[in-house]
Parts: sequence; C-alpha cells; structure tokens
Amino acid sequence: MKLWIDADAAPRDVKEIVARAADRLELETIFVSNQRIQLQPGSRFTSAVRVDGGPDVADRHIADRAEPGDVAVTADIPLAALLVAKGVAVIDPRGEEYSAETIGERLSVRDFMDGLRGAGVETGGAAPYGPKDKQRFAGALDRALTRARRR
Repeated sequence: MKLWIDADAAPRDVKEIVARAADRLELETIFVSNQRIQLQPGSRFTSAVRVDGGPDVADRHIADRAEPGDVAVTADIPLAALLVAKGVAVIDPRGEEYSAETIGERLSVRDFMDGLRGAGVETGGAAPYGPKDKQRFAGALDRALTRARRR
C-alpha cells in the first residue's frame, strides 16, 4: 500500500499531517507536484516526484501508478473519479471521502460549476482552509489508512 498526495494545491497542514502519518505507520508516501516540494526533514518514508509543468501532468502520474488498495489525497475531482474506479481510497484535503457511490455526483456538480464559470458566472471560491478542515482531514486520513491496512 502507498499513500499518494496530489501536492500542487495541498495545504501545508495537509502535507504535515501526511508526513507524520507516513513516519508513524512506516508507509511509503509520494508527494507529486509540478513544483519543488519541501519534505519534512528526517522523514524516512516520504518522497517527492516533480513532474513537468502543464495541465494534469501530476494527476496523470498518480493515476498511472496508483494501484488498488492505495490511498490518495486530492482535491481534483476528475483525478478522484479515475482513482476510485481503480479501487484506490480517495479523500480530499478537507476530509471528504470519495466512493463509487458519491464520485459521480461530485463530478457532475464540478462539471456544472465549471460550465457556469465558463459562461462568466461568478461562483465564488472555496472557503479558507481552517482548523476544522484540518481536524476533519486528519480523522478521514486515519480512517482511510486504517481500512486500507486491514485489507
């Protein structure tokens, strides 16, 4: 089992929580980004992969390499849909767990909102990442890793 992090837009708190979990569980964890990633000093179980810039290059890297039973962290709904279809457990940085039952609806909402933005409608953005988001993420990560390790 590996833990994959779509690190381009992951909040710093998420990266720190993931690094601590990787060391605590001795779990191979790969941060994938098209930018340089600063890993936690002394972490034996984390690594970073820097991919070429461009749309969805990091997403394709994760989607091509993740295997059933792995766990991934991403806010990218299309990537989450690909991973869920492969049998990868997926959570977002705010602690939402995606499943085969929920990912279709999330993808539809994402596409609808993208269409509105493309038509010039102001849809607002995500709320700032806060302490409650951090707490929900930590709990969701713990649950996802526990389930994955039992398999």
